[in-house]
Amino acid sequence: MWIQVRTMDGGQTELFDNLSKLTKVEELRQRIQEVFEVELERQRLFYRGKQMEDGHTLFDYSVGLNDIVQLLIKQIPVSVPVAEEEDKNEEAMMAEIEPEDEPLSTEHTELALYKPEQLVDARDLNMGAWFEAQVVKVTRKPASEEFIYHIRYEDYPENGVVQLTEKDVRPRARTKLKWEELVVGHVVMVNYNPDDPKEKGYWYDGEILKKRATRTIKEVYAKVLLGDAGDSLDNCKIRFVDEIYKIEEPGSVDPSEAPPKRQNGPECKHCKDDPKVKCHVCACHACGGKQDPDKQLLCDECDMAFHMKCLDPPLSALPDEDWYCPGCRIDTSEVVLAGEKLKESKRKAKMPSASSSCQRDWGKGMACVGRTKECTIVPSNHFGPIPGVPVGTMWKFRVQVSESGVHRPHVAGIHGRGNDGSYSLVLAGGYEDDADNGTEFTYTGSGGRDLSGNKRTAEQSCDQKLTNMNRALALNCNAPINDKQGSVAKDWRAGKPVRVVRSSKGRKHSKYAPEEGNRYDGIYKVVKYWPQKGKSGFLVWRYLLRRDDEEPAPWTREGKERIKKLGLTMQYPEGYLESVANKEREKENDAGASELETPGKRKRKSENSKALVPSAGTPKKTKVELYKLTSEQKSLIQKDDLNSKLWKEVMSFLKEGPNFIKKVEETFLCICCQEVVYEPITTECLHNICKSCLDRSFKASVHTCPACRFDLGKNHNMNVNKALQAVLSQLFPGYERGR
Repeated sequence: MWIQVRTMDGGQTELFDNLSKLTKVEELRQRIQEVFEVELERQRLFYRGKQMEDGHTLFDYSVGLNDIVQLLIKQIPVSVPVAEEEDKNEEAMMAEIEPEDEPLSTEHTELALYKPEQLVDARDLNMGAWFEAQVVKVTRKPASEEFIYHIRYEDYPENGVVQLTEKDVRPRARTKLKWEELVVGHVVMVNYNPDDPKEKGYWYDGEILKKRATRTIKEVYAKVLLGDAGDSLDNCKIRFVDEIYKIEEPGSVDPSEAPPKRQNGPECKHCKDDPKVKCHVCACHACGGKQDPDKQLLCDECDMAFHMKCLDPPLSALPDEDWYCPGCRIDTSEVVLAGEKLKESKRKAKMPSASSSCQRDWGKGMACVGRTKECTIVPSNHFGPIPGVPVGTMWKFRVQVSESGVHRPHVAGIHGRGNDGSYSLVLAGGYEDDADNGTEFTYTGSGGRDLSGNKRTAEQSCDQKLTNMNRALALNCNAPINDKQGSVAKDWRAGKPVRVVRSSKGRKHSKYAPEEGNRYDGIYKVVKYWPQKGKSGFLVWRYLLRRDDEEPAPWTREGKERIKKLGLTMQYPEGYLESVANKEREKENDAGASELETPGKRKRKSENSKALVPSAGTPKKTKVELYKLTSEQKSLIQKDDLNSKLWKEVMSFLKEGPNFIKKVEETFLCICCQEVVYEPITTECLHNICKSCLDRSFKASVHTCPACRFDLGKNHNMNVNKALQAVLSQLFPGYERGR
């Protein structure tokens, strides 16, 4: 296993090989010190946002193959002496910056427009709306003639006493204006809800822009003024035209007269402030009751109220610190802070490796590294070939076969479902009595072995049963299922297809297996299956599979020529060639050092040693066979006028053979689901999005293109690009099954 370590600024990246899933973090630090020349105490390692701590392994942090671990190098603190005079200067500057607040005086307030206990309208400085209030006290600054009014909002006593200047206080509005008294250009007090214009809101100043009256309706449009800063909402339709008030001038009304109370919008939109209705939003979130408000706790996160008696367990006294409801509370014991050890993972604690007493290092194999990507072109239960993977494709390791989608399990030989069938299998020569004749081979089912203790293989210890994967492979046979005697297909070609991968492990038993890695050999069908006693003396299920693929087999002359034309070569994981090259350099350095120490015992280097290492340089260019499109596919591409520019770019990749399919997948990728578009909608801005993805966006009231934010409008036509859909269905057969 190998990983990359990169400095936080991206200036240096190094590859570290010969690692294991069980490599300790402190062991990794030692190797980083040798390469980066950074002391252990100055290293801070990060992986996916977590700081890696000593005592844990790479497996604990789920570090994968060729993943990047970031290195932050701690800076050495430099102590700089600070003079006492500089401290004094700073204190003097801070004293100048922070002037003392001038005390307010209650003297000489007789000339104030509003007196204590007088009813007024006061403006909320945050939202710009006017609320009914009462003057509590009047003060003024000694060096100024400006009066400060201390007011208390009648409907919001919890806000306490608020200090406002004269421009934010005025006489209480009391005169409702009739329809004939509304004049365009006049500023009046209107009720408006900026969040939901159809609902009742708060009281704002509004300049009448236009009014219209018909036989049935009356409409008023105004510019709503949001405070004294000049902010406004233009062309707002005033819903409540019968509740428009005149703005009273100071001194024009009798201060002792108490006007009728105005109605604001309900505080709670769910219960409309009805005291008889239980509400889980504005009242207790648990029981919905509105009684005992003094015994309710407000969550410091979601602001929901809870009765102390409704909690589990109930609280008898108010908590001194911040309080969080059960839905918002975070278990601090599960939080991992910087510098702390990881908590035990329940999932990893159930793994066989966690309970095993074996000290063997199981983390070095490629079967343990996990996938770095996943095939999404077709679903996991897809029967038949994988688009873009021709016969003869070769991979170095089984995990790469899984990433391509040809055979998804990392270790298991059969991939399938007991109620659906088998999708693929790997022929690795696991049983010596299996016969492989190339176009036809016998295959032995799975099971009957004791694999406890995380074993990968073992001797046959019991009879196999026609269940699970064995039953799945039997379902591919075009015959009724028979778990006693087996079955023979009447028409074997009519059975379900099975993708077959041959492994180099079977080379000692079969000449048709590849010499290195794993190779995709095409589609096979199950001819028959039957039970028989194996060499171990236990019952095993045997299957006869026969090739049924239009593409030539890779061991034939036609198949070898086609592999050359398509330019198929061994595929290696990212970083593998660099890892092998590093190992060779280390061997050469060690050999050179030993030769200097013992010059009399030099050995000639093996001429074949370089041939064993795959070349990491630029591969020799070969002429690749063109990817051939059918006449129907070509006509459908020509019909897709909206994507003509994209198709022109894609068609230039026909000369690169299998890479054409990869280019199509990359070009027609939905920006929302990151998969090949299904039922594509080609927008006016010429982007292709899945119909379901665009529907979901419109339901969320987002009516713009997900790719470029072009305004599509609420009534955008969801017309599927049928020509594009038809082409993609032919290039990626079966991809719509997983959508």
